[in-house]
Amino acid sequence: MASLISDTDAWKNLKAHVEDINKTHLRDLMSDAARCNSLMVEYDGILLDYSRQRVNSDTIGKLFKLAEAANLKEKINRMYNGEHINSTENRAVLHVALRAARDATIQSNGKNVVPDVWNVLDKIQDFSEKVRNGSWVGATGKPLKDVVAIGIGGSFLGPLFVHTALQTDPEAIKSAEGRQLRFLANVDPIDVAKNITGLNPETTLVVVVSKTFTTAETMLNARTLREWISAALGPSAVAKHMVAVSTNLPLVEKFGIDPNNAFAFWDWVGGRYSVCSAVGVLPLSLQYGFSVVEKFLKGASSIDQHFYTSPFEKNIPVLLGLLSVWNVSFLGHAARAILPYSQALEKFAPHIQQVSMESNGKGVSIDGVPLPFEAGEIDFGEPGTNGQHSFYQLIHQGRVIPCDFIGVVKSQQPVYLKGEVVSNHDELMSNFFAQPDALAYGKTPEQLHKENVPEHLISHKTFSGNRPSLSILLPSLSAYNIGQLLAIYEHRIAVEGFVWGINSFDQWGVELGKSLATQVRKQLNASRTKGQPIEGFNHSTTTLLKRYLEASSDVPSDLPTLLPRI
Repeated sequence: MASLISDTDAWKNLKAHVEDINKTHLRDLMSDAARCNSLMVEYDGILLDYSRQRVNSDTIGKLFKLAEAANLKEKINRMYNGEHINSTENRAVLHVALRAARDATIQSNGKNVVPDVWNVLDKIQDFSEKVRNGSWVGATGKPLKDVVAIGIGGSFLGPLFVHTALQTDPEAIKSAEGRQLRFLANVDPIDVAKNITGLNPETTLVVVVSKTFTTAETMLNARTLREWISAALGPSAVAKHMVAVSTNLPLVEKFGIDPNNAFAFWDWVGGRYSVCSAVGVLPLSLQYGFSVVEKFLKGASSIDQHFYTSPFEKNIPVLLGLLSVWNVSFLGHAARAILPYSQALEKFAPHIQQVSMESNGKGVSIDGVPLPFEAGEIDFGEPGTNGQHSFYQLIHQGRVIPCDFIGVVKSQQPVYLKGEVVSNHDELMSNFFAQPDALAYGKTPEQLHKENVPEHLISHKTFSGNRPSLSILLPSLSAYNIGQLLAIYEHRIAVEGFVWGINSFDQWGVELGKSLATQVRKQLNASRTKGQPIEGFNHSTTTLLKRYLEASSDVPSDLPTLLPRI
């Protein structure tokens, strides 16, 4: 077997096939009803329509051959079997176990991990119910109705996406009455200030999310909120007002948190794939109750089964992954726009941005061979219709950026006004249905001439069309559907990595900046406390550091404790 996927015949056949596709236009491809029909897939209430991708039946056949050459089925099986497919860190990749049914069996190192998962879920259910019903109270006897979750990256983006999506769900609203959940991620003190504004330490529970309990930003924020609680309620209050999601129990205890109030997860859960572990389930259960969060887990589990068992031609994550590889590696479109026509999904694109770009932003194969092709996608997005008034201009008449349109049949919060032509949700969805066609068909000079557009404006008003997109239609946006959507994208990204032959489950690229920051931290301390000159940095960094230290010389060298005042 060739060591690089780009050396295979399947890859070369697709490269040659691009010439055939370049002779077609979506205008013509879309006029073939049988073709369009064959490019629609439905599973568990979700409809995927990828007829507006620049593909024909030949392309799809060649993409399945590529999947075969990449041993895609075998790689998916190895993931589900708990094999150590994250070879650079020698770890299994088992986020599917986090939402498996209680009676399922998923092995890691010869041990069924599902009972461990459910032990933690049961513990979360028990603890969150105690906090919600007022049997667990703060140091002064008041119920803890406000939760601040401290975590960064995968410990924050996923849970924030789910929280934002549930905030307007009628069932979730009911169960969240009188409670609030906030996320503190950035080490910027402004983020601390914003998060504790309006909160009373007496009614606040802090959840510190750090696998190792050593993440620099998270632990500084945790120490800051520990100080905020201690200053108001005394140091002994910390054990009542702070809990942890971590695997490092000695450090949790040293910090002042009761190890019994630490909720575990495992090294086979990557940060960006951890929403369904205690990382997301604990804060979300505190806000919405475990029963709502369990529906979210069931939605994800439904897609896990579909991904594992469905033939590729009916397999939504597999089709999406293969189409991404086609767009990036063969058609040369590096970016992808994620466009949910739902304000509740406003934090979906930022989460997928991390899942995708941290997973697949790699330059070498899983065996360490430099890739002769570009892997990974540049992901960005905004909810519709906001994005239409922002960056769609470029998508329609500038660069080609394949788009994912995500629509919802039933709004979480329907509004009807008497006398209006359509409901507010229909107005939103009119755009969801129109935009993909505008991208696919464009507008020709002939059409513009017929409309008597002045000659000097013809080229400005011409749309080339032939711009690929796909549409995903969800029946509603319940906790269950949110789980489905998450799992579809998680698996789609894994498929891309499996086909490109990279390791989608490590992230060495985040390390270098962190280690350089350690040098800067030492220098700032030495310059502020001992007046030491700046040494060991290049001219540019030295100049910037000098400017920074001189302009902030009013910062005291022996820092007294100062908490934000808003």
